[in-house]
Amino acid sequence: MARPASSPKAQTHSTSIETISPIRRPQATLSQLEKHHPLQRLRSPSRTISLIVHTLGLISFANSFYWLETHPNHINSSYGWHFQYLTIIGLLLATLTFLFGLLADLTLSRTFFRLKNILSVCSAPMEVLISLLYWGLRAINPELVVPKELELPLAPDLGFHAIPSIALVIDLLLLSPPWTITALPSFGLSVSIAMGYWWWIERCYERNGFYPYPIFDMVPWAGRVGLFVGSAVVMATNTAVLGWVYGVVNGRIGGRGKGGKGL
Repeated sequence: MARPASSPKAQTHSTSIETISPIRRPQATLSQLEKHHPLQRLRSPSRTISLIVHTLGLISFANSFYWLETHPNHINSSYGWHFQYLTIIGLLLATLTFLFGLLADLTLSRTFFRLKNILSVCSAPMEVLISLLYWGLRAINPELVVPKELELPLAPDLGFHAIPSIALVIDLLLLSPPWTITALPSFGLSVSIAMGYWWWIERCYERNGFYPYPIFDMVPWAGRVGLFVGSAVVMATNTAVLGWVYGVVNGRIGGRGKGGKGL
């Protein structure tokens, strides 16, 4: 039996589906990528403000690493290089955080964006800790953290000990979804970092015969224990405080709306 011919209406309908569908799929994908958390203040990833923030941050961080190479001292040739300093470890984490942020902005990749946010949970509280410890101890006595022969001019000093924390806090408050980490995991992460850094600088001391920060030579073993435990507590507190500030700035789901301040 001969098959009935398709009606002109059916052929037109089939053609329209084949023609339109491939055009609509990319549009839907782009729309989905542009969505962000309801509490996130500014669009990110994006090729506008988010891209500018991450680019400027990376320029500053790269300039700080460049300073280390163009202004060498005995640390450059010692075991561990400048990574003996918590400051430089924090700077590396900040660089990786913003690098993933920039890659997310350029590609609109949610994977890069998630990686940036995961790193931020560690790098932002650490950089705030570095700024608090450095400027706090420096206010008491600059030689607790920097020997006289290694004093920095103001611009690179800010580049190492202020700009990274400021940049990461801006990224968190304006360009990121709220953190979901709770108190116990936050404290566990902070203790792990503190103990890992303690092990690292003791290893460097065995090879170099000196500590990177003068304060470690000024206090006994029990004093160093107190410094590291105290630092872990401060870093965990930073995580909680930054989460609270995020809620003040952006509000909380289930709270009092976008401007809600309730925990």
